[in-house]
Amino acid sequence: MTANKTATPRRGGVTITDREALEFHAGSRPGKLEITPTKPMATQRDLSLAYSPGVAVPVRAIAEDPSRAFDYTSRGNLVAVITNGTAILGLGNLGPLASKPVMEGKAVLFKRFADVDSIDLELDTEDVDAFVNAVRYLGPSFGGINLEDIKAPDCFIIESRLRELMDIPVFHDDQHGTAIIATAGLINALHLTGRKPEDIRVVCNGAGAAGIACIELIKSLGVPHNNVTLCDTKGVVYEGRTEGMNQWKTAHAVPTDLRTLEEAMRGADVFLGVSAKGALTPAMVASMAPHPIIFAMANPDPEITPEEVSQVRDDAIVATGRSDYPNQVNNVLCFPYMFRGALDVRAVAINEHMKIAAAEAIAQLAREDVPDEVAAAYKGKTLRFGPSYVIPVPFDPRLISVVPPAVARAAMESGVAQRPIVDMNAYAQSLSARRDPVAGSLARIFAQVRQSPKRVVFAEGEEVPVIRAAASFVQQGLGTAVLIGREEVVAATAAEAGIEFRPGMEVLNARLSSRNGDYADTLYARLQRKGFLKRDCQRFVNYDRNYFAALMVARGDADALVTGATRNYATSLEAMLNVIDRKPGHALIGVSLVISRGRTLFVADTAVHDTPSAEELADIAEEAARTARRLGHEPRVALLANATFGQPPSESATRVRKAVELLAKRRINFEVDGEMSADVALNAELLAAYPFTRLSGPANVLVMPSADAASIATRMLRELGGGTVIGPFLVGLDKSVQIVSLGAKDTDITNMAAVAAFDVT
Repeated sequence: MTANKTATPRRGGVTITDREALEFHAGSRPGKLEITPTKPMATQRDLSLAYSPGVAVPVRAIAEDPSRAFDYTSRGNLVAVITNGTAILGLGNLGPLASKPVMEGKAVLFKRFADVDSIDLELDTEDVDAFVNAVRYLGPSFGGINLEDIKAPDCFIIESRLRELMDIPVFHDDQHGTAIIATAGLINALHLTGRKPEDIRVVCNGAGAAGIACIELIKSLGVPHNNVTLCDTKGVVYEGRTEGMNQWKTAHAVPTDLRTLEEAMRGADVFLGVSAKGALTPAMVASMAPHPIIFAMANPDPEITPEEVSQVRDDAIVATGRSDYPNQVNNVLCFPYMFRGALDVRAVAINEHMKIAAAEAIAQLAREDVPDEVAAAYKGKTLRFGPSYVIPVPFDPRLISVVPPAVARAAMESGVAQRPIVDMNAYAQSLSARRDPVAGSLARIFAQVRQSPKRVVFAEGEEVPVIRAAASFVQQGLGTAVLIGREEVVAATAAEAGIEFRPGMEVLNARLSSRNGDYADTLYARLQRKGFLKRDCQRFVNYDRNYFAALMVARGDADALVTGATRNYATSLEAMLNVIDRKPGHALIGVSLVISRGRTLFVADTAVHDTPSAEELADIAEEAARTARRLGHEPRVALLANATFGQPPSESATRVRKAVELLAKRRINFEVDGEMSADVALNAELLAAYPFTRLSGPANVLVMPSADAASIATRMLRELGGGTVIGPFLVGLDKSVQIVSLGAKDTDITNMAAVAAFDVT
């Protein structure tokens, strides 16, 4: 029984009725899973390749070399979630069929958090031998086996025997997932209280699957055997005890005169509870050592609540299995990423070395600054390393790039990896891209900026997302971050938000800067014939951080700037244009990057031109093509309209057609055509109906006939979930400037700061 699961419809501060739960699972398609092909299935040729006769070729290849199954089938990314339903959540033995909603849910979590495909299998047997024999022959189908909701002690026997019989990872999450997360939390709790594993005394209440796994893993961490007291419903598990014993309890029996949980708790440093509600009393907590560490992980209600602990101790660190309390011991922090790392090195097993590596990686992540997008998922709670935050939260997107590499490295070091990873940094980047397509698209930008770090100004330096973005920018080795703001305000805001002020972060007060007068003179020279007085320019420099930041870049005191988090785009752009010239020979445009279903598209103009003329459309096409090429994509540009090559005729189609004619007269070095509708531009089969087209394949750069069309298209994609939209990137200024959307989160600001730095290189 794991700590993150719940048997009631009311959990984590969210009220869910029985009817809502049933309607959710019924819906238009019952259940939570479907199978979607990864290859096209639109034509007879597709079907011939997918099945007969084409499928015979990989069949022969795999017969000759079984390892080729990882190249030609989904085996390397496929995990079976297997149960017999004998220990479902906190509901007990309700049988295999009743467990299916839980197993489907587990499969969904594998996909959601680590992009691991999963199939649930419910076996209708409580016979251990029959269960083992059913599973052992599934090895050729899967890359790993996740055992779930199997009662103790059967789960120990089943896992042990399957690990001996199979050459793929077999992992009982109810045991090891809980143990890994609890160990991660313990590592941090010990760090905060200044203790070492070898010096603590631990009491574990609950001698089932999770309890045994917890004490085995903390012993691997360095806690001495005799320093761990295991308790069950009969009391302390001591050497010589015969009542209620089995081989797994006996392995952890210790020589002691203690006989009850109450006696064992006196002077204990740590309590690990995987037992039942109310098992730990306030009096027992009061008897513990100074700064007690209490992990009350019983499901669905903990052995003791944090409120009850606080009544008797103000120095305790408390964790539970509930999301409505701090420090949730949630298995989803572990199992998706454990299998991700194991699958990617084709590990033949998951061993103690890999579990400890996962626990240490999770613990380390909790000590890092928490991105705004994580706080947003938890209703804006302030999450920072400390007694109330020793375990990361499940929706932290960094888990995917932190835990699997640690697991993979441990598998390689311990000799169970069949396919070692050579470039671990590249692997971590690829993992981010699996869950976050933005990360994959920006990886090239980040890598190049790290080779030549830049000095970037963050104009709105007193805002929490901006300070956090600046810290992330510096932490990732992208350069120096200059925050424009009042030093005392920035420092106080950072401290309140739990943001570590790192070397490489600077704060500059515009009004007090020694460059203030020089900047005012520069601005006045630009604006004096546009209706502005000298005192107007001085006021802009003193009080408008956008002007001050832009002047820093214009005068060479910084390489680039990012702004826009607190103002609308047009207002920010106006300030930039009053300070910085347009780049000669370039069009000033906004280019949005769209990632959808594995494709990357560039859409322009999404920021500057409302209804561009034919000449402007041609300029936009050239600038967008340059941007695509600079980001590593060979441009195929389509100028879009509501018509395709003349039909139906319209004013916008005429403008687009003229733009294509103008481009034909220029010395361009990229494919371009139009006018055409969006479906023709993006669909190879529809495009094939026009054999005269100049495009060799579907377009990857789309030039819209108006800003309205561009904005509507990109915003629809973002809101409907059909694609991820980055930007717009501002292109065509003589200095590097990027403007984020109003209300942008820290991750977006960091990304745009990196783009700004990249544009300098």
